[in-house]
Amino acid sequence: MTSHLRRALVAGNWKMHTAYEEAVHLAREVATSCSDASDVEVVLIPPFPWIVTLAELVRGSMLSVGAQNCSVYERGAYTGEVAAFMLAPFCRYVIVGHSERRHLFGETDEIVAAKLARVFAHGMTPILCVGERLEEREAGQTLAVVERQLATAAASIDRSQAGRLVVAYEPVWAIGTGRPATAADAQEVARFIRGWLTERYGERAGRALRVLYGGSVTADNAGTFFSEPDIDGALVGGASLDAAQFCGIVGAARVVARAKKGA
Repeated sequence: MTSHLRRALVAGNWKMHTAYEEAVHLAREVATSCSDASDVEVVLIPPFPWIVTLAELVRGSMLSVGAQNCSVYERGAYTGEVAAFMLAPFCRYVIVGHSERRHLFGETDEIVAAKLARVFAHGMTPILCVGERLEEREAGQTLAVVERQLATAAASIDRSQAGRLVVAYEPVWAIGTGRPATAADAQEVARFIRGWLTERYGERAGRALRVLYGGSVTADNAGTFFSEPDIDGALVGGASLDAAQFCGIVGAARVVARAKKGA
């Protein structure tokens, strides 16, 4: 399935890093260093407290802002939660189902699906994370795990929304372990994701939806992943905290995006 109609997307998930001054400095560095990335959509996903400041800082630039999570609830007496409607004025994207939320905080597929619905309901785009643990991969269950995660999430997605969806394949076994997935590994799962969603929502949605890779992406290895036909960018973790490294990844996406357009 061709990728030339899909705009590359590189999103930097800062997780629970950066003090206020560090966040502002990093955002400014990225805005300056990635200014020539017209072929790539670049998203900064900081901790909750810095979202409003960064949204103002990047206004009018080629950058946009996302959130790392949102509440499963619409509103109410839920101390410590942040609702999707509160994020909507500032964020274009929201990560749902990140492996750390699933495995450290016990979020089930059903919780992820409910959050997905909240994000769509308030006009933002979810970055739905799917992926398997090491023991699941070694048991040959990779595609079964991803299919289960997709099938539960699909309960919250209608045909009109499917083409807007972003899915990030993050093999949990490859994150911060020094054992990265190969581009062929990632492409196999990305192709499966696109094929599964195409079968459910139709060819048009399948062509439009973007599949990212998220598993220890660096400026050195990004191009090999982006060159695969079903990989449209990356959800970047640790490397997004270094402006030069992150913009190197964006640069790799730009080079490959232009090559795909000319193909």
